[in-house]
Amino acid sequence: MKTNIVVERRVVTRLPSQFGDFQLVLYTSNRDQKEHLALVKGIVDQEENVLVRVHSECFTGDILGSQRCDCGEQLQNAMRLIEAEGQGIVLYLRQEGRGIGLLEKLRAYNLQDQGLDTVDANLVLGHLADERDYGVAAAMLQDLGVGSIRLITNNPEKISQLQKYNVQINTRVPATAQILANNATYLFTKAVRMNHFLNLDGLQPVPRKNGHGSKHLGLD
Repeated sequence: MKTNIVVERRVVTRLPSQFGDFQLVLYTSNRDQKEHLALVKGIVDQEENVLVRVHSECFTGDILGSQRCDCGEQLQNAMRLIEAEGQGIVLYLRQEGRGIGLLEKLRAYNLQDQGLDTVDANLVLGHLADERDYGVAAAMLQDLGVGSIRLITNNPEKISQLQKYNVQINTRVPATAQILANNATYLFTKAVRMNHFLNLDGLQPVPRKNGHGSKHLGLD
């Protein structure tokens, strides 16, 4: 897929974190008015098989530690993997709520509490199940000079979209997280209705234990 998406590298700064030391790159693009981020470890320019996580913003999960999803834990685990490898990239895309924005995402939460799953909640609100686009991510990888990647994901649509934007994905690395009492139904829906690479045997609702029931998420 040819694209006219142009990204501009606006600033690069050092980011020490609990997971290791990274370089943080802020981009803007002609696609939207948002600021997208690249968290870079090591030398990636002209490198092959770079470990990459393309992560969509999740304020509730990434910042507030919400247990309704697996987003925050996936982000943290990706940073750990990249730090352990000594090389890699996390692209942080500003497309909250699978592209519908924070307001509509919270409205969808209320519909989920009334019994709808995450897909039907979006549809009832007049959205697609997933409205994200990964053209900006592809342009950021191109700007960083990456030759080919190993993509940390469970989402086949993310793989397909990036490949359409001519990103060479050599392999998929499972994104790990936990099944919790509050996110088991959400993960089951992602596996059954959105074809995510998750082991259905482990995706039954988990009984609460003082609000903190959990077990490790089974991945293929």
